[in-house]
Amino acid sequence: MMSSFPVVAALAAVLLLASPPALRAGDIPAFARRYRVSCQLCHNPIPTLTSFGQQFAANGYRMASGEAPVDTAATSDELLSLLREIPLAVRLDLYAQTYANGRAVTDFQSPYSLKILSGGAISKSISYYFYTFLLERGDIGGVEDAFVHVNDIGGLPLDAAVGQFQVSDPLFKRELRLEFEDYAVYRARLGQVPIDLTYDRGFMVMADAAGFTGTFQLLNGSGIGAAQPDRHFDVDGGKNLFLHVTRDLAAPVRVGAFGYYGRSYGNGTTNKTRMLAADASVSVGPVELNGQYIHRRDDEPTYTAGEPEVRMDGGFAELILRPGGRWYGFALYNLVTADRPLLDVRLGGAAPGDRYESLSGGVGYLLRRNFRLTGEVTHDLGPDETRFTVGVVTAF
Repeated sequence: MMSSFPVVAALAAVLLLASPPALRAGDIPAFARRYRVSCQLCHNPIPTLTSFGQQFAANGYRMASGEAPVDTAATSDELLSLLREIPLAVRLDLYAQTYANGRAVTDFQSPYSLKILSGGAISKSISYYFYTFLLERGDIGGVEDAFVHVNDIGGLPLDAAVGQFQVSDPLFKRELRLEFEDYAVYRARLGQVPIDLTYDRGFMVMADAAGFTGTFQLLNGSGIGAAQPDRHFDVDGGKNLFLHVTRDLAAPVRVGAFGYYGRSYGNGTTNKTRMLAADASVSVGPVELNGQYIHRRDDEPTYTAGEPEVRMDGGFAELILRPGGRWYGFALYNLVTADRPLLDVRLGGAAPGDRYESLSGGVGYLLRRNFRLTGEVTHDLGPDETRFTVGVVTAF
């Protein structure tokens, strides 16, 4: 095990963080068209957000908080703001891979994903964002992010959002990473419990006070699957809680901590999920270092009364290099372990076990501001498999 629960609890209690408001959906080319600016203003490289891009998203996709919607149709109703055109954008990812594990196998994964995105202002304080997959990994996709966002409620530094989003959005956004390899610990599940840190439905509140930013989430805890036959989305009716607090310790350093508590039900048994975690980010010149550590406990993960508790420890370390010009580089290390073979990071490959470990590195080149080439090597230390990935990521 990486650490005992009391040690992690103490660490999480001590760490204090601050960052822009937590809901940072990726800016899209529709915004560049609307404001007639370069994608580079918000992305470096796409889809990674610059500090300006983070603030633009936090403002509800406006240049400044409280800015009236632009490009609206003239109406005689002061309570109505209608965009002249619905802002739409397209993101297309195409890859080819070679797997080396005793023999080499080539796989063309083109397109890997194709999505339609839209977002914008409804009023001076209300905005929306959503995207839907037309195609995801060779199958018809669906809606993932979809929420309404309210800025500066009552004139205070208080925002709220309702809909479906990634629980990990206040930490590091998976949708904006440069790597093909995922942040495995956010996808990790234990046993039959549906709880992870990817998509869920719920309510989010973000507040700034005394140099801190806090994000509170009230969640279904059952993901974003289809409704049950009784038309209920939450399979058990209980609600899960998430709280993240952030603070900038110095100009290049951001650190944070969060706690998660939830219940899930099955076979007449209740499982309790508890997480405590720490995250940090350091940016110095062209170098950015990001890190995440999570400790998790589930007391009855297979919904069997009296079964032993399972503990999970995991996280990642990420390095991003932006030396200037069109080139960039990145590296990612994932490690997730459990003390029972009930760990599933849902990244393909072997059945659930007790460990996932991978190391990735790559380079990329911006052929255009909204068209990048990427090459990546990932070694999965479990099955001792190496994956070579080349691809194109574009949005327009």
